[in-house]
Amino acid sequence: MTELLEARSSAVVETNPPRGGGESAPRGDDARSSAAESGERLRIALAQLSAGLDPAENLTAIAEQIAAAGEAGAALVVFPEAAMACFAATLAEVAQPLDGPFASGVRAAAAAAGVIAVVGMFTPASGSETADVSLDRSAEMVAPASGTGVLGAPEDELGEAVAPAPDSRVHNTLLITGPGIETHYDKVHLYDAYGSQESATVAPGKSLVTIDVLGTRIGFATCYDLRFPDQFTELGRRGAQLVVVPASWADGPGKFEQWDVLTRARAMDSQAFLAACDQAWTPPQGAIALGIGHSRVANPYGKLVGALDGDAGMLIVDIDLTTVDEARRQLPILSSGSLTSAHGDSD
Repeated sequence: MTELLEARSSAVVETNPPRGGGESAPRGDDARSSAAESGERLRIALAQLSAGLDPAENLTAIAEQIAAAGEAGAALVVFPEAAMACFAATLAEVAQPLDGPFASGVRAAAAAAGVIAVVGMFTPASGSETADVSLDRSAEMVAPASGTGVLGAPEDELGEAVAPAPDSRVHNTLLITGPGIETHYDKVHLYDAYGSQESATVAPGKSLVTIDVLGTRIGFATCYDLRFPDQFTELGRRGAQLVVVPASWADGPGKFEQWDVLTRARAMDSQAFLAACDQAWTPPQGAIALGIGHSRVANPYGKLVGALDGDAGMLIVDIDLTTVDEARRQLPILSSGSLTSAHGDSD
């Protein structure tokens, strides 16, 4: 709980302030109205915190951060993956539907602040969706390889991770809610890597998601999705000018370097701004992904325009959307087609 509450007292880091005259940045509704009228700049906030095990306690911190982002004039505030409850929780027990108390609390806070909130949570997976994706995995899920960590899995009496039955899996969901917006994205690529097996407790999503807000098209991805460039290229082709990526990026040798390269590379793949919000750094617990921090915003050329360190805090960035059009005009990779379509299949 102490780590989660650190986000409440952390200093706000602002980048890309308005140019000229030394005037202070507009706050609250004034800033959002200015962004909407210009259609060129969008103020976003990344709330880097450490989630605990209790969704109700996490919701209290999230609501405070939503209010702070609204007061700072952000049109969009992004929270990490698993902000509802960290991966150390038993996911099947903490999962709630999108009309449950956690989502309803986020929805009310976003409405009160007048911002779009993107919050990582866990929702029950339907039986049909779970059955579709579990048929070929059932054997390895019941008996994971020795030493394999299972994210959010219950333990037996000996303390060993036990994968639940396939129909008890959840979706790793991004709730996207605020004035005029209500949708969600279920994580497509599951973290079966580095000794973890997310697919034992989480069913994969099946669809990409974009929304239109304040004249901006925004696409969504989650954590391990970063390792799959095709998803980001497709979001760019669907017109996303900003791609939001909540994460709970596991610590370990070389993991920061991979996070740094992948976030910037995926911005270039989508030719869009990329806002990656990670859980604040937390000491690792085996293979359980608890975050390394370093939330950041990269522009379509892969240059960082704002970043935090490992500690809890909020990053506020004004992004210049004209950069997206400029990048796509100068380097038209999204309209160039795939290798197969350009050169044909080869035997």
